[in-house]
Amino acid sequence: MTSPYHAAAREKRAAERILDERNPNSGNVPRGSSSSRGPQQLPLHSDPIGTEGRGHGSHHHHPPAPKSWFPVRTAGESGRSGIHPWHFLRIAFRSSSLASRMVNVLWPVVPAAIALRYAAPHQDLAIFILAYIAMVPCANLVGFAGQNLAKKVPHVFGVLAETTFGSLVEVIVFIVLIKRYSPTEAVDYTQVIRAAILGSILATMLLCLGFCFVAAGFKREETHFSEIVSEAGSGLLLTAGFGLAVPTAFYNALHGRLDTRELERKTLEISRSTAVLLIIAYLVYVFFQMRTHHGIYDAIFEADAERDDDKHKELQSHRLTLVESIIALAVGVALVTIIAIMLVDRIHFLVEERGVSDAFLGLIMIPLVEKAAEHLTAVDEAYDNQMNIALSTVLGSTLQTALFNGPLVVIVGWGMNVPMGFNFELFDLAMLILAILTVGNFLRDQKTNYLEGMLCVIVYVAIGVAAAHYPNPQELHEAFPTTGTSPAPATSGSEGGHH
Repeated sequence: MTSPYHAAAREKRAAERILDERNPNSGNVPRGSSSSRGPQQLPLHSDPIGTEGRGHGSHHHHPPAPKSWFPVRTAGESGRSGIHPWHFLRIAFRSSSLASRMVNVLWPVVPAAIALRYAAPHQDLAIFILAYIAMVPCANLVGFAGQNLAKKVPHVFGVLAETTFGSLVEVIVFIVLIKRYSPTEAVDYTQVIRAAILGSILATMLLCLGFCFVAAGFKREETHFSEIVSEAGSGLLLTAGFGLAVPTAFYNALHGRLDTRELERKTLEISRSTAVLLIIAYLVYVFFQMRTHHGIYDAIFEADAERDDDKHKELQSHRLTLVESIIALAVGVALVTIIAIMLVDRIHFLVEERGVSDAFLGLIMIPLVEKAAEHLTAVDEAYDNQMNIALSTVLGSTLQTALFNGPLVVIVGWGMNVPMGFNFELFDLAMLILAILTVGNFLRDQKTNYLEGMLCVIVYVAIGVAAAHYPNPQELHEAFPTTGTSPAPATSGSEGGHH
């Protein structure tokens, strides 16, 4: 069997041939060769910001943009500098794809939700519905700004940056949730966060990946992707699932055989240690992609970029400047924070008054809205025949939640003295492990079709139906007060006397 590195070497050589034929900017063009395409024929090192060529009849092009202190990749150059309000609003509204453009139609809901919060603060259901809808365009703005920043840097760093900016919404929601925790609250926000961590992984790994496979199947009978991307992602997913399962397995193995408070304390300590280890694993993964094996990933992503069906449209499309991208990111993050606070403030109403379970709220509702921008981006990439980039976005987002965002919330809770750990419900954890095995099996042969995509979506819908009927842990404890609190037979009789 061909090793991953030999396969990667073949893909790298193929990518280099494609770049030599189609992209003279690769630097392999002799210095003395003539150019008929103006700026497209100059070697990359001759003009780091991708401005116009010098001479050779390029007068019909726009004047060159001023040189920037930040070395911008040619594909991300906007041709402008600074801030242009009209261009900024027009480009941000047009966004990067048709789906994102349709989402931007929802922008009027954002001020409506904020206004209703202050004008009628007791209309909890209306505020939650409007805030839930308003989160989608705000998250889309964060994702679009992240895309523009990612195109201005090398491919590998760009994919990682795009995933990180897309996950900002998730981190903000988690932090807002953990700040609301109180032992006297009727709603256990740590339980909601635990369900949201697994729900975010399931939504990206099943729903988003499934739609990516379906979108790619609209144009092609089969879509192929690199074994480097799929094998590294599948292995890390299984490792992440194992790491998240350790505290839950420990708790359930000793449940009923050890004092409950002592068992919870030990499980919390294991969760915090596991969180640190998972973050280390994520940092090693980032180092693997950006330093030691960046050449392999660069070749794969460059080849995908050359296969982009919308490549010519994308080259002609307008882009945000570096300053505008940063401003858009800041505005998006600020709005997401405001909307997240509005959503979290209404969770108690949904749980207590409307009977929505923690499992459905965390596994389904929160992940769908916080991951909307990333899902739209990945599906658009898959539709444009960039399956390696789409798969890297999906797996990267999933891994970031499992190996970084989730553990980060545990560590933040540790600093805030909040008992946030990885003691998941067995139902949630079982769904996660089964989903990882299912997706890993689909990725094994390095090709996919719309059938596999529909199967992933169907599995996710089945989990959502089960989560909607899953009772809250508080309800179970009230119905069965002895469950989870009865000591082992060897425990002293003073504790057993309570029962």
